[in-house]
Amino acid sequence: MIQPAHSASITAPSPVGNLTLSERDGAIVALAWSNGGHGTSTPLLNAAADWLGGYFAGKFTFPVDLPMAPAGSEFQRRVWQVMIDIPPGETVTYGDVARQLGSAPRAVGGACGANPIPILTPCHRVVGSNGGLGGYSGAGGLTTKRALLDLETTGAPLSRAA
Repeated sequence: MIQPAHSASITAPSPVGNLTLSERDGAIVALAWSNGGHGTSTPLLNAAADWLGGYFAGKFTFPVDLPMAPAGSEFQRRVWQVMIDIPPGETVTYGDVARQLGSAPRAVGGACGANPIPILTPCHRVVGSNGGLGGYSGAGGLTTKRALLDLETTGAPLSRAA
C-alpha cells in the first residue's frame, strides 16, 4: 500500500509580505507570497519561520540548515545549488552562473524565476551583467529584491509588514 505524502504549510508575516512555507515529507518544498492563512504547523515549518524571522532581523545563517527538496529539472537544481553557495551580501551575474555551469545566461534567468524556495535559496543574489537587478518573481518584484540585497549588505533589520 502506498502511504500518502505528508504535507503542511504555514503563513508568516514578514517585512516583504506574508510568506507561506510548505513542507512535504519532511522537507521544505516552497515559499510563496500569499494573502495569509494559518495552515498546519510542524516543527520543520516552525524552524523555517524562525529562520526567516532571524534573517529579517539581520542574522544570517547560510547555507540554510533545513532540509529542502525543491521540485525542478536537474539543470534548475544545479542553478539553485550555485545560488545557495553565494554568501550573504554578495552577488553574481547570470553570466557568471552560466559560465560555471556551461550554460546560457537566459537559461540561468529561467531557473532563477522558477525557484520554488526564494530567500532560503537566494535567487535575489543573481543580478544582470550591467549591474542591474534583472528580475525577481516575489511579491514587490525588484523592490523586494533590492530590499533583500540591502538587508544583507547593511545588516540593518527590516521591520515587519503590517
